[in-house]
Formats: sequence, C-alpha cells, structure tokens
Amino acid sequence: MTDILNYQLELSALSPRAIIKRAVADHANIAVSFSGAEDVVLVDMISKLSSKPRVFTLDTGRLHPETYRYLETVRNHYQIDIEVFTPDHVALQALVQEKGLFSFFTDGHQECCGIRKIEPLTRALLPLDAWISGQRKDQSPDTRSSVPVVQQDALFKGKNETLIKYNPLANWSSAEVWNYIKMFELPVNPLHLQGFKSIGCEPCTAPTLPNQHEREGRWWWEEATQKECGLHAEKAGDSSQ
Repeated sequence: MTDILNYQLELSALSPRAIIKRAVADHANIAVSFSGAEDVVLVDMISKLSSKPRVFTLDTGRLHPETYRYLETVRNHYQIDIEVFTPDHVALQALVQEKGLFSFFTDGHQECCGIRKIEPLTRALLPLDAWISGQRKDQSPDTRSSVPVVQQDALFKGKNETLIKYNPLANWSSAEVWNYIKMFELPVNPLHLQGFKSIGCEPCTAPTLPNQHEREGRWWWEEATQKECGLHAEKAGDSSQ
C-alpha cells in the first residue's frame, strides 16, 4: 500500500461508497463494525459491493432490548451474518463481584468499557487486515474533529501487526447520514425515535433535547469533553491519526 499520508490524501476526495469499494479491493480480511445509525449506512453500502460482507458487533451485555432486536432486524434485512463478540466472562465476573453492576457511576466508565468493549474488540480485530467504522468528525468536536477517512490504527493490531482503519463517513454530517437512511429506507433502531441520538449501553445512554449535541447523551454524568469509551481514542502524540 502507498504510505498512509498519501493514501489519506487520495481517499479524502472520494465518496463514502467509493472509499468502501477501494477498501474491499485492497484488503482480503476486512470487516465492518456495526452498532448504530452510521453503521447501518456502511452495512448497506458494503452489501451492495460484496455478496458476503463481514460484519461484527460488540454485545456488552448491557444493551437496550431495542438494540438487540435491531441487530436481528439488520441481519434479516440484509441476509448477512453478524459476528457477535462478548466480554471475557472471567474478567467481567471479577469486576461485578468486586464493584457491583454500576461501578462506572463512581469510578468512571473506562474500566467497565475496557472489559465490555475494548477486550472484545481486540479479539474481533485480531484476524483482520483492516476494519471500517462509522466515525464522523462532527460526532465530537473535542475528540473526533481530526478523524481521517483512513488511518493506521494505533490502538489495535491485526494479524500482520499493522491494522488499517477506514472511516468513510468522516466528512459526513449527521443530516447526511439520516438523508441516506431515509432515501434508501434503511432499518433504524427505534430508540432514535425516542430522542436517543447516540446509542450505547442502557445505563450509560440517555435521550437528548433537540438542541443538545448527540454525544451529550453518552456517559451523561461525566465531563463533556471525555465522551469516548476507548474504541476510537487516539494515542497521545500520534499526529498521523
């Protein structure tokens, strides 16, 4: 592959569909990470480019009932397999035994997310050369404003010790995502119709008011500039990301 900076420059001029098409052509082992509105757009695009797209999701064990049903709706709508990765039961049991089910309200969400999200994601990405995420720059001005359309993943490594991460929707707004969903009548999580703009685990997600930023509903008890679980956070000082 061309060096990552030139590759970023080349792909930044392409549409999300064209970026996904290029990603699929360049990587034999690539998968879409699926959970919410942005991700169903990615699933829709890749399903039109590949007869058997690889899609995975993280089941933290704390998702809303609506989200579990939504996963099945998407699976059936596209007639695809969705690989489900769950937390390591030994680590999860130890956390719950020591600190209970709601330690994140007092200790911060990082420890719980580390067990329920980061470790399962690490396993999901291990056999891959590349993955596709639904990150957008406008999701969080504090933590995602510099998200490129493609990057070398500094947090996780694939089977070849180098993992490429594609963010085809990086330059799209929330309005563009929803215009696509409405135009092609894609299935949506019913929680979006109840005021949830960004949907995560049930205890850590709240509906937002019309003028609130979508991330304000995530970890609503914590400081506003720290609305990340670690799945997409960048290493300090890594200016190439």
